[in-house]
Amino acid sequence: MALNTEIAFLSKIPLFEGFSEEMLRLLAFGSERRTIEQNRYLFHEGTAADCAFVIASGRFELTRKDRKGKPRVVGEAMAGDLLGELAIISATERKLTALALENSETLRISRPMFRRMMEEYPQIATLLRRRINANLATMLHSINALSPQFDNDNNKS
Repeated sequence: MALNTEIAFLSKIPLFEGFSEEMLRLLAFGSERRTIEQNRYLFHEGTAADCAFVIASGRFELTRKDRKGKPRVVGEAMAGDLLGELAIISATERKLTALALENSETLRISRPMFRRMMEEYPQIATLLRRRINANLATMLHSINALSPQFDNDNNKS
């Protein structure tokens, strides 16, 4: 993928909306392109995460272990999806396993590179804070919408 194509592609990723072309250019230039062959793992649940992956092409099956330790399919990721975005901001571990369902291409965004971007462009931190606040508000709204169901169950006991 040419640099200008990568910039246009990254601009469509929700986490990077509002980034200037200069920021996106730095992000594209600092990203590492990786080819993942079909039936190969991108990462495993429980391993340390030091980067995020943007899927440029292909598809990944996402699994999580159930209480008995057996992998359970929880979704599928495809071109345009960002996996492990929390890892570019803070130390964490993978919550899922990602297996390539076909030959796939990813852009690896490392935490050190993203932190350097935030140092150079402090407005990135402001954009991220707004997105995190919006995501938390949405999550709290969803939880509040579910709470009457639990209140009714408790009243029946």
